[in-house]
Order: sequence, then structure tokens, then C-alpha cells
Amino acid sequence: MPAEPASAALPVAAARRRRLRADRARQLADLLRHQILAGGFPGGILPLEDVIAADFRASRNTVRQALDLLRGEQIVERQPGVGTVVVCEKFPHGLDRLQGLAETLREHGRVTNEVRTVGPVPAPAPVAHRLGLPDHSDVLCVERLRRLNGLPLSLDLSYLPMDIGGELLGCDLENTDVFRLLEQLTGGPLGHAEITLEAVNADAHSAAVLQAPRGAAVLMLERLTCLPDGRPVDLEFIRFRGDRITMGGVLRRSL
Repeated sequence: MPAEPASAALPVAAARRRRLRADRARQLADLLRHQILAGGFPGGILPLEDVIAADFRASRNTVRQALDLLRGEQIVERQPGVGTVVVCEKFPHGLDRLQGLAETLREHGRVTNEVRTVGPVPAPAPVAHRLGLPDHSDVLCVERLRRLNGLPLSLDLSYLPMDIGGELLGCDLENTDVFRLLEQLTGGPLGHAEITLEAVNADAHSAAVLQAPRGAAVLMLERLTCLPDGRPVDLEFIRFRGDRITMGGVLRRSL
């Protein structure tokens, strides 16, 4: 096989070096992001670039590229005379316990709810199917904007069977988790939930309500919650601002 001409090999080698630097910068940004979210930098101030380079055995160029990635995510910013500082706080949301948002984030502040829609609607066919209802059944539809310490955090859309959901119409949906209300109405704890988590682009409506850039990535949690006997009682579509929430949990391997 003929050797690659030297003139052609030079651009290829340069492209490979750029790709390698970009890979290393992304990997370093992942490590720094973890430390930031874990509160690993006292006062929210990152070390100097040469210190980060020494700690992670990275080049200064790699460190700069990694910090540029974090600035693009609006996690850090450069402040003259101070250095690179953390400007975004993310709140942890556990995935290994069935809890409402106020219960999950009670250590981080007060969750309040703006009720945007509440009332009976004909169930779309997929909703009726997930809730185990006959086609064309009415369900209670509840849409709420949820804030933590006044900051928009999530847009929640819930569908509930009318025999249970109808009783929520007289409840305090502005200050109470639906889970807590359901347990009060049913007289016992909820059972389990099936969840799906994915990233989606914010549509114009969601972006405006969440005060996020249109098209920004949001975390979409679909959750079907059931009573202990397995009856579905709450189908939710929750859009979280991805720059204000992290999802985590403990998973155990069973053989």
C-alpha cells in the first residue's frame, strides 16, 4: 500500500491532535462539574488554571478549553480580580425514593406552585390507556409551575382518574405536593412508580414559563404512580430546567 503523502498527512495529524485535546477537555470538564456540584470548591472559587493543570496532569490549553465548556453551560464565569467562580447552583433530586418535589428539596428551600390549569378534560387515548381507564373517560388535568425559593424549576402536567382526582379540586394545590394530597385522600401511602427520564428541547411554551432559552435542553421525567394494589392514579410529565437540577440515586446489582 503506497505511503500517505506528507502534505496530506499533516492536516490529518493536526485534526487528530485537536480531537484529542477536545476529548481531554470534555473529560476534565466532567470531573470539574462533579466537584462543583458536590461543593468541592470553598467559596465557589475554582483554583488557578496552573493549579488545575497540575492537579489533573493536563495542559493549560486543555484546562482553558474545559473551563470554556463550563462557561458555555453557565456553571462558571470569569470575574476580573477574582478568577473563575461558580455561578449556578443545582439541586439534587433523588431517583431511588418516591417523593414529591417539596419533600425531595425540603433541605434546600421552599417549593411553591403556580396552578396554571386545573379541571376535567377528556383523556387522550394514551393517557386513558396508561391509567387503565375506558376510552374517552374524563380525567383531572393539573398543570403547575413549580418554583424553589422563587426560581422557576419545573413545569408539571398531571393526569388523574376523576374518582380520586376530582377531590383535589378543593385542596391546596399551591402549597402541597400532589403525592401528599393523594395519600390524605386515599388514607394510606402510595405504592410504586414507573419512571422514564430523557432530555428534550424546550418548546416555546415551556421555555417561556420556565424562563429558559427557547430550544434549551430540559430534563423530562415521565412518571406513572400507582397505589399499593397496583392501580395507576397519577400520570405526570415533568419538565425540569436542566441547569438547576441533578438526578441521582443508588443502584444495587442483583444477580
